[in-house]
Amino acid sequence: MRCHVEVEVNNKKEEFEIGYVAKQASGSVMMKIGGTVMIAAVARDDKPVEGDFTPLTVQYIEKSYAVGKIPGGYIKRETKPGDFETLTSRVVDRSLRPLFPKGYAYPTQITILVVSSDGETDLQTMALNAASVALYLSDIPVNKLVYGARVGKIDGEVVLNPKTSQMENSSLDLYVSGSKDELLMIEMRAIPTLKTDIAPVAAIDPMVDPTLAEEMITEQLSNELSNDETMEVIEVASKAIKEATEAYEKAFIELKKEDAVLTLKDEKIDESIYAYIEEFYKDEVYNALSNMAKSERAGELEKIVENIMSDEVAQKEEWDREVVSKVLSAFKREVVRKMIVNDHKRADGRDLKEVRPISIETNILPRVHGSCLFTRGQTQALVTVTIGSDQDAQMFDLLTSDGPNYDKFMVNYNFPGFSVGEPSPMRAPGRRELGHGNLAKRALAPLNDMSYPQVIRVVSEILESNGSSSMATVCGGSLALRAAGIPTKKLVAGIAMGLIFEDDKYAILTDIMGLEDHDGDMDFKVAGTKDGITALQMDIKLGGIESHILKEALEQAKEGRDHILSIMEEADKKIVVNEELLPTTEIFGVHPSKIVDIIGKAGSTIREIIEKFNVSIDLDREKGKVKVGGADKAKVKAACDHIKEITSRSGGGRDHRRERKTIEFKKGEEFHGKVKKIVEFGAFVELKDGVDGLLHISKVAKDKHTKMQDVLHEGDMIDVVVLSQKGHKVELDLKK
Repeated sequence: MRCHVEVEVNNKKEEFEIGYVAKQASGSVMMKIGGTVMIAAVARDDKPVEGDFTPLTVQYIEKSYAVGKIPGGYIKRETKPGDFETLTSRVVDRSLRPLFPKGYAYPTQITILVVSSDGETDLQTMALNAASVALYLSDIPVNKLVYGARVGKIDGEVVLNPKTSQMENSSLDLYVSGSKDELLMIEMRAIPTLKTDIAPVAAIDPMVDPTLAEEMITEQLSNELSNDETMEVIEVASKAIKEATEAYEKAFIELKKEDAVLTLKDEKIDESIYAYIEEFYKDEVYNALSNMAKSERAGELEKIVENIMSDEVAQKEEWDREVVSKVLSAFKREVVRKMIVNDHKRADGRDLKEVRPISIETNILPRVHGSCLFTRGQTQALVTVTIGSDQDAQMFDLLTSDGPNYDKFMVNYNFPGFSVGEPSPMRAPGRRELGHGNLAKRALAPLNDMSYPQVIRVVSEILESNGSSSMATVCGGSLALRAAGIPTKKLVAGIAMGLIFEDDKYAILTDIMGLEDHDGDMDFKVAGTKDGITALQMDIKLGGIESHILKEALEQAKEGRDHILSIMEEADKKIVVNEELLPTTEIFGVHPSKIVDIIGKAGSTIREIIEKFNVSIDLDREKGKVKVGGADKAKVKAACDHIKEITSRSGGGRDHRRERKTIEFKKGEEFHGKVKKIVEFGAFVELKDGVDGLLHISKVAKDKHTKMQDVLHEGDMIDVVVLSQKGHKVELDLKK
């Protein structure tokens, strides 16, 4: 029976159609927010799998018709999922997987289709919420609802569930999922922003684009968050999650299907086998743990299983090998956890707060622009940096954008099987690789200079792994950027934290290894500088986590991060940049009318320059910007000189700022002038003799949210008065 449900959640109306679409699925829903519509459907198999795991698959798929597009490329239909779709599928999976009951082994697929998009609704949070409702309404025994919330920080104010357009001006991106008081997943990143100085920038040379002057007074903010700030924004999301999940439960509890009769795998441990292992194989388990501390593989346990199965008792009792292996794994887990919580000992002998030994070597690859071999314990990452031109940027499509987008900073993470001793073939990157690369990118991006003119590709090859290879990628990536001569503002380090609860006790672990990740209750990765956090990712395997424990984990993570940064700083001092290998880029301005001279008839002139000097050239017709790049600095300079000579033949390329005589203006002098150009920070107004003055936005705007375009337009005639003059720069105010 069709049912329409409206839920008011965090000052936002959400509409759900139940029993309307995909009625043969175990559970389904059509969800609508504004002009965005998603269909979420849950389907399960009737037969369980043999393995001891939850066989869940999540597929988030964006349909091009949702925004009135036809897919580009040769094949005019949706094919391979994009990175955003893959990462969104991963977010939904990580949030919903903990809800399934222990022993659930039925192959289950959750599919989310975006069938309409208004461009303003957050697709990731909506995807999780639609999937959660569909799962809750299904006949699968899941009795919790999950809600995803996003928090931004816009103009210094914390904003819950901002629109997509608002996030373009946010200095924070926090995504949290949970159920009532329980947090399940956190992803956070700081977003670099530009702060424009309010100092006057007037009398701009007509031969130079005004935006170049804007860059001169612009400061880039990396926007790292302190631990206290992080806790505050997480608390905002937590309150929203509690409100939403309670509203969801009230709205949907009467519509939930009866739980299907399913056979859950027995989670009980054979007590007699457990006692036998504890009595006769305890020492072997402890010895195995010391070896397992050196690798993510669990081969040591298989050797013990072989010994047990060859025992006379095992043969007489006809113990099942799978049962013995399961009991041994449970015994090992118990030993690891109690050793940490009760004895404050770890399998590799470290203290709970101790970071494994670190070694760093930079520029070990002679023909690579920048490289770093970062080794921490048994985790090793070879991170390289390649510098390219605009043509090397990664093109990608987003459902919410009109045209193609270009990524000038790429981070690729590779995890070959040999890194954990497995003879597996090399394959295309999967969800794990994309997720780890995305986390490293979010950690490093805030400290990269947004005005850096070249394309950067960072590649991390994990050569050895025993815990937190993504954080090794962050550390190695930060130094590899420096090794390539890229002027990053600060060094960034990452560290993986763990948490173990036993009864009323708990222990927080610094720099966890694979064994502790597998047997722990929380995986908590924190990356940042000495001044704050740039990226954070947390997955909680148990229920909720109290705020004071989360705060303690953040403080302990900062101690570990500072320790790693001190080692990285020493390595940074020893970097010798491969200057002769690095490509270079020169940017200069010409009068926009001279761009046609650079291009030449049918592009002949620019082609000749490119071939003669072996360079790449990018032209901005509107702003008059010329960007010349190449591997040979001398040829780049020669190409620039050649272009300047071409544009100066009719006087357009001369440095008019040197030739122009300064015109004096008196304070209080009044003019009736034309608005020549509108920019973000103000308007340039024509005065006399070709000189313009700046009317800053603060002189006309009523509040900080007002845009200059809302007040004035190019071509308007206005009355202004001179406030001050510094050289050619004249600051103006409106005539009262």
